[in-house]
Amino acid sequence: MAYKFPSDEWIKELARQLNASEAYEKAAKDWEGDFVFVVEPDEAYPHTAYLFLGLYHGKSTDAAMIGSETERPAEFIIRAPFSTWRQVIEGKLDPIQGMMTRKLKLQGNMMKVMRYPKAAKEIVACCAKVPTEWGA
Repeated sequence: MAYKFPSDEWIKELARQLNASEAYEKAAKDWEGDFVFVVEPDEAYPHTAYLFLGLYHGKSTDAAMIGSETERPAEFIIRAPFSTWRQVIEGKLDPIQGMMTRKLKLQGNMMKVMRYPKAAKEIVACCAKVPTEWGA
């Protein structure tokens, strides 16, 4: 079964993968901070989508597709066009490098994120485990 990106099912499956990952749990054991991922339209995807991911001490506490970036308060908001997210999820763009080069635009404390590169890497590794169907 493949999960359409972006969708409620996709983000919930990512949360499941994170909660099953020992490597993520270790890398993010002190992490506190929720994310909203904003998928912006581009030539490959015509809509804007908002995915909420609750993260606390190496576990995902909640995950959902939401209606706006302010629907759930989150410490971090990361926005990028659909095709850039696809590159991250497929492991072609490192998320920390993406933030440094502004391909991924972060609202929130960049220094805090930079202290957890292994956790970011493990989140991407878990993204890669989600069978993903791309398309509008």
